[in-house]
Amino acid sequence: MAQLDVITIGRSSVDLYGQQIGARLEDIGSFAKSVGGCPSNIAIGTARLGLKSGLITRVGDEQMGRFITEQMAREGVSLTGIATDKERLTSLVLLSVENDKSFPLIFYRENCADSALSEADIDPDFIRSSRAVLVTGTHFARAHNSAAQRKAIRIAKESGGKVIFDIDYRPNLWGLAGHAAGEERYIKSDKVSESLQAILPDCDLIVGTEEEVHIAGGAEDTLAALRKIRALSKATIVLKRGPMGCVVYPDAIPARIEDGIVGKGFPIEVYNVLGAGDSFMSGFLRGWLRGEDHATSATWANACGAFAVSRLLCSPEIPTWDELQYFLKAGSPHRALRKDEAINHVHWATTRRPQAKSLLALAIDHRKQLEEVADKLSVPRTRIADFKRLAVKATAQVSRGKEGFGMLLDDTYGREAMFDAAQHNLWVARPLEEPGSRPLRFEFTQDVGARLAEWPVTHTIKCLAFYHPDDDKALKDEQAQKLRTLFEAARRVGRELMVEIICGKNGALMDDTVARVLDELYGLGIKPDWWKLETQASGAAWKAIGEVIQRHDPYCRGVVLLGLEAPESELARGFETAAGQPEVRGFAIGRTIFNDVAKDWLGGRFGDDQAVADMAGRFGKLVDLWKRTHS
Repeated sequence: MAQLDVITIGRSSVDLYGQQIGARLEDIGSFAKSVGGCPSNIAIGTARLGLKSGLITRVGDEQMGRFITEQMAREGVSLTGIATDKERLTSLVLLSVENDKSFPLIFYRENCADSALSEADIDPDFIRSSRAVLVTGTHFARAHNSAAQRKAIRIAKESGGKVIFDIDYRPNLWGLAGHAAGEERYIKSDKVSESLQAILPDCDLIVGTEEEVHIAGGAEDTLAALRKIRALSKATIVLKRGPMGCVVYPDAIPARIEDGIVGKGFPIEVYNVLGAGDSFMSGFLRGWLRGEDHATSATWANACGAFAVSRLLCSPEIPTWDELQYFLKAGSPHRALRKDEAINHVHWATTRRPQAKSLLALAIDHRKQLEEVADKLSVPRTRIADFKRLAVKATAQVSRGKEGFGMLLDDTYGREAMFDAAQHNLWVARPLEEPGSRPLRFEFTQDVGARLAEWPVTHTIKCLAFYHPDDDKALKDEQAQKLRTLFEAARRVGRELMVEIICGKNGALMDDTVARVLDELYGLGIKPDWWKLETQASGAAWKAIGEVIQRHDPYCRGVVLLGLEAPESELARGFETAAGQPEVRGFAIGRTIFNDVAKDWLGGRFGDDQAVADMAGRFGKLVDLWKRTHS
């Protein structure tokens, strides 16, 4: 029985897309990075839509090649067919959105890894493991690439697999246009037509735009081109027509283009057409390979294409199955889907990096408290940074490289500690709030968007607000607006957000207190990836919190407990109360673990090894306690 639904073959690149919309490529100041290349995008897109996909390509033995393979792994794409080429660099593509009709791009593929794909890269057993293979027109432009795809086609057909052909016509990759003409979509070429027509008889599904059908059919009249393709192939033909959707021809070509099978269309604002075809193909394959009727497959394809043209990048913008189903059911009031907060949240939550279900963290992002200790002991504050590095060592001793362990570290004293944490596979969150501020203020600058752009994509934002539902309305409004601003900035720069709420220091903590806070913040559209909350006195309080989270955001990663310097016995009771609450996923506790050790180490009574051992022992006890109460 086949293990995969589809294997795609050919291009893989790192796409660098200009972030300034409406600018010439010459004037772009910054770029967004993503995986690109038609077959690579489709491998990701089909995986997001629930198919089991694989990719056959080559990447360089360098950081960009590793970026591609790591992202493929995160997306769930099989890595079996991805070869590392030690002699060549990974391909690059640079692009800008000049306007809604002009998208200048440059391909850097000369003697690059994916352009060296050959027959040796086609493993017969891997091909046989899939129900279908997808080949692309671009990879028939060079003899050795063509031979590789032809070998895959032959093996697939011999084993009963389907052959999918994405015409994917890029004239300058056939040597028909100059380096600056990367966006050129059609140049007539009898040589290209002859080459592509040799493939058509072996295909079960052929997909292309009108220009691509023209080059495959060798005619510039669309109906004539379709009829030429039909004369050569019994395949189902899908004609992509941009904003008019698509038409499917399973049998004879009708008298009019529109008389084939059509799916539902989705009128949207065009933002960037690059990647739309790959998203479209992903949606169509989700239906076609799962036995849906052509109209359903076409509808899904049109919807997926609509997502892509309404967003900037290629593979990162392809919807997930959850997102597609949400859109088909609920629709959107926006022609620019990138402006739809509800859809964007589903997209974000279903494409963010995988993470362990539980999170056990040592929180040592404290600044003010450790400064007070250092000042009282007449020790230079610079020593705090050294102590935080010891805390990382302690955490690493307990975690032993396993997932689900982390640190909360700050920019003031934790910079070197963050570098250390990266070497130990530790999750890292960093605070943005000014310590002790109420109303909430951000530390260093109120322009958080500019600050967050400098952070690694793997770092989570943490922000503490002293917020009580019975606070004065003006205070609540001011704090909530700060959190809303932070939430928007976090989403714009693609960083996860942990919101820490402490109610008990500014009012009574009843069974519904924290739940009311969360309900108010969710009502403002604030949907953090994590909540960090005080331990609750009763199961009823946790039940109320869980109900609010499930009602507003079932994609929330969950709640971690904070410690507030509570003794271990009190934390144990808090852990037990939270046991059985599915939204509670772990803890992020600090002073209970490090407070006494910090005094002894800064005061000279502890050496480094003893400090590490003491913190590791305390942290390890809490980890064991958590596991006993949440097994």
